[in-house]
Amino acid sequence: MNTVQIPKILLPAAADMTAWAVNACDQFTSDAEYWREVERITAGKLSTYNLIFPEIYLKDRPAERIAAINKAMRDYLSDGVFKTVEGMILVERSTPSGTRTGIVLSIDLEDYSFKKGAKTLIRSTEATILERIPPRVEIRKNAPIELPHVMLLYDDETDSVLKTVERGETLYDFELNMGGGKVKGTHIANPERVREAFYNLLDADRLIKKYGADEKLLFAVGDGNHSLATAKTCWENIKVGLSKKERETHPARYALVEVVNVYDKALKFEPIHRLVKGVDGVKFAKGLHFAGTGKAQAVCNGEVSAIPFPADVPRGIRELDEYISEFIKANGGEADYVHGADEVIKFSRPFGAGVILPAIKKDDFFRLIITGGNLPRKTFSMGEGSEKRYYIEAKSIK
Repeated sequence: MNTVQIPKILLPAAADMTAWAVNACDQFTSDAEYWREVERITAGKLSTYNLIFPEIYLKDRPAERIAAINKAMRDYLSDGVFKTVEGMILVERSTPSGTRTGIVLSIDLEDYSFKKGAKTLIRSTEATILERIPPRVEIRKNAPIELPHVMLLYDDETDSVLKTVERGETLYDFELNMGGGKVKGTHIANPERVREAFYNLLDADRLIKKYGADEKLLFAVGDGNHSLATAKTCWENIKVGLSKKERETHPARYALVEVVNVYDKALKFEPIHRLVKGVDGVKFAKGLHFAGTGKAQAVCNGEVSAIPFPADVPRGIRELDEYISEFIKANGGEADYVHGADEVIKFSRPFGAGVILPAIKKDDFFRLIITGGNLPRKTFSMGEGSEKRYYIEAKSIK
């Protein structure tokens, strides 16, 4: 089994780490001030900000920005910015939710699918919007390295994997910028044993007892669904021109990710709220008609009111997304996905509306994927925007 790989990780040999690490590119997509401040903090310094494409700027000179990102990657490689660390990294991230513990490793993209109904060992957890992949392929296809904000989840109620970890050298330990908390990375001294512990989670007796079926699901995507789908698409394009032997070792076949136990006490499942900008908020709110024993909140030009919502949260989100799509077709406007209720209220003023959604229970997460397939797109988020994975590690994909 090759699903879990022990990677060669690129870390900065010498850098101001607080400037080096920046938040995931798909965060704060309505908050230009956030990204202007990131740019100010990192100006003139070695930083992953120079190696990523914040999604708030996807429509702002994309070809020029992509060329600059690829050049910065090549320059960092040729200038000796990186050192190579072979192995896995134990990541301990302190946030307001507590200390979240993950492991950075590589996964085999041959064992991953973002297609609905897939039974692969690694699966997407939400519907993948195929139209979002080509722009991201443009960013990745000429990139010599990747920097992951992908976070995968595994189901380990006894914490058996982390109990096997033997700590080695501390690789980094620093404060993150923009209120991201603190992060510590430690080299794992026994990666082979850790890999074996992951595979033990696929024991048939355990799966039958837990889910009522021997359905093998090792990792489910928690964050970065479209980024991982882009890596898969690029690999499918690349491998066409490779021999069987070349396919086995090509670096683009393996994606760098962080994996976190779904039972981690600091892992908080937060809803991703819906915001519709540039519309008549009153008209939008009048069209919201949901039934159910659950609760949500409608936001109209900054004003909040409680509304009923289905107890089956994924079903309710599907209904809401359909309504938003039809409303925009008829009335114009632009939809966005927002982390944090305060952000919905703030950005609904003076012209806008939205819905503040309830969260799904993380204990139901793997069961929902196994029994129901993909959740609606942007159903949940693991923590607030400031708690997302920051870019620190990189890996060659050329």
